[in-house]
Amino acid sequence: MNALSHIRFPLLAMLGLGAAPALAQDAAAGMPPPAVVPTLPPEGMVQPLPGQAAPLPPVPVPALSPAQEEWANAWLRTGTQQGLMARSRPAKPLSGEALVSALLDRARALSTGRIDGADFLEVWAMRPDPFNPRPSLAQAVADDRLAQWAAGLTPPYTGYAYLQKGLIRYEGIRDSGGWPTLASGASADAIRRRVGIEDPAVTPGEPVVDVLQRAQRRYGLNPTGQLDARTLTALNVPVEDRIAAIMANMERWRWMPRTLPINRVQVNIAAAVLTVFEGDQPVTSMRAVTGSPTNQTPMLSSSIHSIVVNPPWNVPMSIANRELFPKGRATLIKQGYKIVKTPEGGERIVQPAGPGSALGRLKFDFNNPFAVYLHDTPSRGKFSSYDRLASHGCVRLQKPVELAELMVAGDPKLDGQIQTLIDSGKTQRVSLPEQVAVYLLYWTAFAGSNGVVSFRADPYGWDKLLAQKIEASSDRADPAKPSTIASKD
Repeated sequence: MNALSHIRFPLLAMLGLGAAPALAQDAAAGMPPPAVVPTLPPEGMVQPLPGQAAPLPPVPVPALSPAQEEWANAWLRTGTQQGLMARSRPAKPLSGEALVSALLDRARALSTGRIDGADFLEVWAMRPDPFNPRPSLAQAVADDRLAQWAAGLTPPYTGYAYLQKGLIRYEGIRDSGGWPTLASGASADAIRRRVGIEDPAVTPGEPVVDVLQRAQRRYGLNPTGQLDARTLTALNVPVEDRIAAIMANMERWRWMPRTLPINRVQVNIAAAVLTVFEGDQPVTSMRAVTGSPTNQTPMLSSSIHSIVVNPPWNVPMSIANRELFPKGRATLIKQGYKIVKTPEGGERIVQPAGPGSALGRLKFDFNNPFAVYLHDTPSRGKFSSYDRLASHGCVRLQKPVELAELMVAGDPKLDGQIQTLIDSGKTQRVSLPEQVAVYLLYWTAFAGSNGVVSFRADPYGWDKLLAQKIEASSDRADPAKPSTIASKD
């Protein structure tokens, strides 16, 4: 029995933050330690049979017919529509091996991402599965099914398809001159015109409060209906930066595995929201507190294997040296911390379990190389804020008890007993009846079926960096067609 199969919570609103994108339908609220996958042979190389001394030669791709070459060259010119470059590039038609190489490169870019592993930041711990497109390309050429082959390369999620529609809209806005810069005292008509460029639902004479509230929800801002400083800043973000955000999020979709557990927990780091999925549908959500810009929460995926009830906090040495030891031993002891000796002869700080523990009453453990986890917190004030990137990298939860109850519902001995275990005051580890997949993701742009895009702030600056890496990777893959747009700092 799946650990989340007994979820009975109603689907909650996204707490004023706008709908989080769902992975299997509208766009996920929130990535794995890197998935363990088999190592594939070099491109096109067939695995040797038992007893063979060497691998078989690469799978040959048949010569393309003139009609296939014409189609393939036209398809290669659609890179901007897939977010693989900021602007289209002039290109001479390719043929023969040059065309095959270009098709293979484009197939890899669409299936597993434009940038390669060397360009990943350490905290981008999501790694796409290896993919060798040569055998499927060879079969597609032989069967004259290139269009069908190409259509199957992109991520099979509507979240990606909707962003693609949004990208085309925003490129059209850019090519039409973008949008004007609004001043703080802008008139109602000016506000309607500006918001209407992105939001086709705006109508002449519509109350400006309604127009602004709808825009604020799309930007993840407090929907006051007033043209405050943060709303003005969001409206004045250049259209080129919005395009870069869409490109970056489309690339992150390409890093995702092609199939996902239908029951899972997802965290959108940028929006600081946790969403639980049952049967591939979001069933409940809660606010979270994620890593500050100087203590970034990594993108990763793993499986929650256990919950620690009444956990002590073994303070990481980086935090202890930077924030606690400078206070002095007497102050730390007065505040309830313990200073213990390490086997190496040093010292570390432990905060005992209790109502004041930084981990609160529950910690959700999953394997990852960053020592991050989900946990409770005694500091509840941040959950009422729209600025919730304030942790040291872990994810603090608004409703940890409810999440824990969902995870143990498959165990009759634990079902409904989480609060009882907490009240005992005893520190204990509870193994889950079945491990639960968890994804920490960084979604800053997601769209609806109409191509209207919602944005979140880019607190870590990853969008612009990733968009530049995508552009640079496209340049390296095709040096004969340099980018026609310079990157902006």
